[in-house]
Amino acid sequence: MAAPRLEKIGYGLGDMSSSMFWKIFTYYLPFFYSNIFGLSLEHAALLLLVTKLWDAVSDPIMGLIADRTRSRWGRYRPYLLWIAAPFAVAGVLTFTTPDWSDGAKLVWAYATYILMMTVYTAINVPYGAMLGVVTDDSAERTVFSSYRMFFAYGGSFLALALFEPLCSFFTGDTGTLSPAEAAAAQAAGWQRTMIVIGLLCAGLFYYCFRWTRERIAPADNDRESILRDVRALAGNGPWWLLLGVAIAVLLFNSIRGGAAAYFFKDYVGANNLLGGSLLLTCGVFLAVGEIANMAGVALAVPVSRRIGKRMTYMAAMAVAGVLSGAFYFVPATNAGAWTMLVLQIVISAAAGITFPLLWSMFADVADYSELRHGHGSTGLIFSSSSMAQKFGGAFGSALILWLLAAYGYDTSAQAAQSGEAIVGLRMLMSWIPAAGCGAAILLVALYPLGEKRVAAIAGQLALRRSSKA
Repeated sequence: MAAPRLEKIGYGLGDMSSSMFWKIFTYYLPFFYSNIFGLSLEHAALLLLVTKLWDAVSDPIMGLIADRTRSRWGRYRPYLLWIAAPFAVAGVLTFTTPDWSDGAKLVWAYATYILMMTVYTAINVPYGAMLGVVTDDSAERTVFSSYRMFFAYGGSFLALALFEPLCSFFTGDTGTLSPAEAAAAQAAGWQRTMIVIGLLCAGLFYYCFRWTRERIAPADNDRESILRDVRALAGNGPWWLLLGVAIAVLLFNSIRGGAAAYFFKDYVGANNLLGGSLLLTCGVFLAVGEIANMAGVALAVPVSRRIGKRMTYMAAMAVAGVLSGAFYFVPATNAGAWTMLVLQIVISAAAGITFPLLWSMFADVADYSELRHGHGSTGLIFSSSSMAQKFGGAFGSALILWLLAAYGYDTSAQAAQSGEAIVGLRMLMSWIPAAGCGAAILLVALYPLGEKRVAAIAGQLALRRSSKA
């Protein structure tokens, strides 16, 4: 029996909230730390790497905790209620620039970002694991996952469409201010923008909690089974493959998105006229990509039903990879701005197809593990997907800053970049993310859980669960 549409919408609201923060962190936080907060490129790169690696390590811990949670609302759902407010507060603190010494500010940046990523894990890992317990039907999971990703991209679009205008609104006119006063006004503008975004995100998680239910009770875990769960995960071949896929795809997304602010500032510059008064700014570029992502999500279910999840995933990644490589050759002209926009639409639509399929495949892997080992570890398995996102995001964000430093990128406000730095920006928007697509295709080609095998696993689990009821 299909779940009510309101519940699917409610489930989607959770990732709408997470994605608003995630896209702001991925696309704007490197720029914030280097150009607003005042860290050097090297310090900012190390900060992003260290904090996100901690975040990745904390994901399996949270998965184990969630698997052992017992409440009247279920195992995973209560965290949406408990962590919604801390989630918003931590986001605001992360984008707060204290008027302290450089050393004290660096400590603040580490403390607040570690706090933010810990809170993100505490709410996002249980949220992801819910996909394994809202239904036991693989096709219905793909539908839930499609709602999730559609709203995720909708949230990303909303965040990206609002972020720069809100920052400008709260910053105000800095033309008559001294450089120090203008910098302080800009820092305050970014903080106030995150207050607005944070309040919205907390509300979305609350309604996700209100409108969803946990229906499936996976095989129970006793409280002494942690090592058993870890051993089972380590021997799960399909999980390892999807872990690699998730890391590769997040490298693709985080590098393209995180480099965009630098790319538009120093490569595209004023050569962004689309016609009349319409300009291709970084915010427009990223927001249009989110709309195209949503269109791709809508295609995921019908296409995967026709040719299967694995073939759909590989085809979509191939399109995204080839066109990302082509991005390198687009000139910084007004005509080139149109080409960039078209490529962004097609690349983003292709990438949008893949994300619902990846989450649905992780749910299938959880069933595979339960059938093979006789006990459920849904939270641990879904936390691994979040862990892969963090690894991909950590290395992607750090790689952007390391490469910019290697190419001699100058963070000064009015700096004219060298030819070598411009080449680096073009590589970060093209061939480097394209390599992530290639790695994902190779790994998905090895993934063994096709539609027939998943259906057989679901049937066997249904018999086992009914016999224990």
